[in-house]
Amino acid sequence: MNNWFTVEKIDDITYAISEYKHWEETHCYLLIGDNKSLLIDTGLGIGNIKDVVCKLTNKEIQVVTTHAHWDHIGGHKYFKNIYIYYKEHKWLKEKFPIPLEVVKNNIIAKPCDFPDYFDINKYEIFRAESIKKLYDIDEIDLGNRIIKIIPTPGHSPGHICFYDIKKKYLFSGDLIYKGKLDIFYPTTNPVDFLQSIRNVKKLDIYKVLPGHHEINISATLVDDIDKGLTSLFEEGKLKHGQGIFKFDNFTIHV
Repeated sequence: MNNWFTVEKIDDITYAISEYKHWEETHCYLLIGDNKSLLIDTGLGIGNIKDVVCKLTNKEIQVVTTHAHWDHIGGHKYFKNIYIYYKEHKWLKEKFPIPLEVVKNNIIAKPCDFPDYFDINKYEIFRAESIKKLYDIDEIDLGNRIIKIIPTPGHSPGHICFYDIKKKYLFSGDLIYKGKLDIFYPTTNPVDFLQSIRNVKKLDIYKVLPGHHEINISATLVDDIDKGLTSLFEEGKLKHGQGIFKFDNFTIHV
């Protein structure tokens, strides 16, 4: 397989496809149903993720997007059947809100073991005319496996999580992970982020599968993040420009 990616088996029909060689340690997830497969996010676009996916499944592949940041849409260029939440549809079809040079600088911000074929000067942010829209009420039926759309704005206006109803997996994107939770960009909303955490707390979650860093995290991290955000809110610090706050298993940058 393409050695840029690391494949980890979550169960017999769920795989994490990760970019551990990059400092962001981005995770994408392949979910296989009886009729088709779902790929949640496609990473940075440094390697060809489709080559990896096609060795794990021979079923039709539908690509969905937790949010339209560069580190989650880079490999969309290798696929045709792509969906994104309607609130960020224009980011992929019309105008991405962050300049290309800023994105490039972020990709190379820390030393990484890039493959020889990668040239940052040729890097482009994914664009397409044929992106399809997801909505709040949507569910994706893979065949004996239903995935529910959970709107979770805050990190970005159209951020969503995906909930595997039968397995009780929450694919949390950039809402929940061990590391620095970024809510300081102009397009972020710290109060919405807190409300999104409170909304996913209502779900019966067996396993959280995050967008970055360590995969084996406890579902109790949701409660921990809720407590951290709530404490900042009560202190009047849950707003842009307040800085970085460290907690036991995560950091919040507002």
